[in-house]
Amino acid sequence: MTTLTVKIESLEDTMARAVSVVSQWDSAVMEDPAVTLSFPSWEVMHRVLAPKRLDILKVLVGQGPLSIREVARRLGRDFEGVHTDVDTLVQNGVVDKTKGGIVFPYERVHFDFDIRAAA
Repeated sequence: MTTLTVKIESLEDTMARAVSVVSQWDSAVMEDPAVTLSFPSWEVMHRVLAPKRLDILKVLVGQGPLSIREVARRLGRDFEGVHTDVDTLVQNGVVDKTKGGIVFPYERVHFDFDIRAAA
């Protein structure tokens, strides 16, 4: 099962994780790296993965390519609004745009972050 893990982490943490994955390429036993989408803050994550955009992902899970029109129909939303949301998801690497339509190539989304008290 392919899972997209969404994290809130600093650029330094993201880079350290990337270096760790790259360093494993030379080892004989390389773990299958998790597919991770990182955001620097809750606010940025929420801007990209707003509730209506998460609804789009729910429609796309396990469906293969769907047209934006079909996604809008399934959600009961207008085409223009869904198109704008899909563009944001594509630009942020959450969904892929293909000749056949838009695709969410994962079977689930896992959110992995802590919320701490403000400093």
